[in-house]
Amino acid sequence: MIDHISFGVADLARARRFYDAALAPLGYRYLRGSETTAGYGDGDAAFWIVAAARPVAPDPASGLHVCFRAPSRAAVEAFYRAALDAGGCGNGAPGERDYEPGYYAAFVIDPDGYRIEAYCGTVPDTTISA
Repeated sequence: MIDHISFGVADLARARRFYDAALAPLGYRYLRGSETTAGYGDGDAAFWIVAAARPVAPDPASGLHVCFRAPSRAAVEAFYRAALDAGGCGNGAPGERDYEPGYYAAFVIDPDGYRIEAYCGTVPDTTISA
C-alpha cells in the first residue's frame, strides 16, 4: 500500500549513523542516497531520511511512529540494543505486547525525537471477504 516514507532530519550524518546501526539487525541497509538523502531497505529503498531545514517537531503524544518488520524476536532485541548504542533512547524494551496475540516489539526514539518500532509476530488475518 505504501511505496515509501521519509523523515526530515536535522543532521543527516548523525541520523545515518543511527539508522545504519539500528536497521542492520532487521536486515535493512543503506541502499542509495545523496548529500541530502539516504534510502534504506532490503531490496528497494522504502524508508528515507532527508536533510530538512525544518524537520517536523516530534510529539510523543501524537501516536505517530514507524514500525519495521523484524525476522525474529532475536532481531527485535538486537535492534533495540543497536539503537540505544547508536544514540537512541528506549521507549519500550523488547517484549510481548497486548495489541495482538504473539506481538513482540521494541520501541526507541531516534536522535531527532521520532518514535520507531521493530516488530515480529503473528498477526491475525483481517482480510475482508466480499
